[in-house]
Amino acid sequence: MTPEELKMMIEPADQASVEAAKRRWMSVAKPLFSLGKLEDAVIRMAGMKRTAEYDLEKKGLIIMCADNGVVEEGVTQTGQEVTAIVADNFTKKAASVAIMSEIAGADLFPVDIGMAVDVPSVTKTSQKIAYGTKNLAKEPAMTREEAWNAILVGIRMAGDLKAQGYDILATGEMGIGNTTSSSAVAAVLLNRPVEEVTGKGAGLSSEGLEKKIGAIKRGISLHKPDPDDALDVLAKVGGLDIAGLAGVFLGGALYHVPVVIDGFISAVSALTALRMVPAAGDYMMPSHVSKEPAGQMLLDALGISPFLTCDMCLGEGSGAVAVFPLLEMGLSVYRRMSTFEETKIEKYEVLK
Repeated sequence: MTPEELKMMIEPADQASVEAAKRRWMSVAKPLFSLGKLEDAVIRMAGMKRTAEYDLEKKGLIIMCADNGVVEEGVTQTGQEVTAIVADNFTKKAASVAIMSEIAGADLFPVDIGMAVDVPSVTKTSQKIAYGTKNLAKEPAMTREEAWNAILVGIRMAGDLKAQGYDILATGEMGIGNTTSSSAVAAVLLNRPVEEVTGKGAGLSSEGLEKKIGAIKRGISLHKPDPDDALDVLAKVGGLDIAGLAGVFLGGALYHVPVVIDGFISAVSALTALRMVPAAGDYMMPSHVSKEPAGQMLLDALGISPFLTCDMCLGEGSGAVAVFPLLEMGLSVYRRMSTFEETKIEKYEVLK
């Protein structure tokens, strides 16, 4: 499959199902529009799934794990060995998002798409594109072919989970240094100064932040990524985890599965997917707004509004799984509540 072929294969959400879901909400015996964004979410997911009758029983979180060569520029507080440790912890239910996912009823699927070492509990040779990216401050992070192959891994993951009966997917990532690559991609795609989109990530000092900004600026100046070619941006200054998650968003669109955006890095991946295939935006669901500087900018560029504003910046998919219970609550009211006719209550009217 080529990028051009994929673009032809992805269809917009089904408007007939959207209208059917709207009519159902109008019949439910409660004040009209009183569940706000939850009603909108149920309506949008009907369009994604091409039916106004659906459930969200089977939930999955795909976590793309990869290392970033730019860490050698001193842009992180910890070494990249932490990536492998946390990735292994995902399989032991010993990571933050694993505990949260257990409460939310979501299954975890960590993917080694580019860690610097193999992790026996996670690594599969069919999913691993490279042993980390190159240092984007000195050379392109990866080749265009590697970036596309990483996207294909994400598309296949979405397709495989759809085939296993998963109703909705969340996106997460793990990779020391990935806020640096994400800030680089964001700066180019949003056409904003590097300083405006770059934060301290997992606890950098002010001096460390300056190093991070400097490394990103050097990379963009050196490689001149084309803002009109998202795959070029991804290859030159992105990360394998970003590429893999972009593939999950594209796969969700291809296979008609809602995909929930997590925080900053996930939103960068979503914007990359949107720039590659605009129709893919119909299948993206928000969760929270990241505390990172570009968090709100990215949601604005995606044209979506968050459900949660918790000042979270953990990553791993934590914000995405946190929104699962809210979506299920909204859908349960939509499906189970009596109608005005059934309860013999006079129907509310939309007043002007």
